[in-house]
Amino acid sequence: MKIKYPEGIVKRRVRAGFLIEALDGLYSEADCTLDFVDPLQLLISTQLAAQCTDERVNQVTQKLYKKYRSASDFAGADIEELENDIRPTGFFRNKARNIIGCCAMIITEYGGEVPDTMEALLKLPGVGRKTANLVLGDAFGVPGIVVDTHAGRLARRMGLSAHTDPEKVEYDLMKTLPRESWTRFCHQLVLHGRAVCSARKAMCSLCALSPHCPKINVDPK
Repeated sequence: MKIKYPEGIVKRRVRAGFLIEALDGLYSEADCTLDFVDPLQLLISTQLAAQCTDERVNQVTQKLYKKYRSASDFAGADIEELENDIRPTGFFRNKARNIIGCCAMIITEYGGEVPDTMEALLKLPGVGRKTANLVLGDAFGVPGIVVDTHAGRLARRMGLSAHTDPEKVEYDLMKTLPRESWTRFCHQLVLHGRAVCSARKAMCSLCALSPHCPKINVDPK
């Protein structure tokens, strides 16, 4: 199915304003659902969250961050032991390898501190734009647009993007949303996607966003 924009950028920006207001009313306290106390923990948790629920990741990291307290601890970890520590999150071999490599680079290239720019973060093993934007937004206060499956789905359903590629959705939202709302808006889309506008069935009759949802030329998935 070919997806088309229902309107131009001006109308999408107007709609985005209404959506921001509605979402602020529904989820005023929306925040990252991963538990962390510093940028390194958020970086590791986000990598662990690939193909895994945040709830499961938070259960695993309760013990993990008591055992590994710094980038040096992770970089020097025995890979088989780390694999076992993170096994419940799935894809544990790739994740362990990326975490060790990521932390080794943080030590050698960034003095042991997680970098705070998109360019630097994308150089780290296992870090893509979604992870980088989440770390920038929630650990460093730098606005970032995190496009997960929920945010991508709702962006299409609300007519804010015509794309299925997460990076293209990200750029569409960057053009459409006020920069100061980027981080919060994406967290709100995730919450709304889980509670109301799910992939299998959108509960439109219960949705506070329905007055602003075009529901035309939009991929239902």
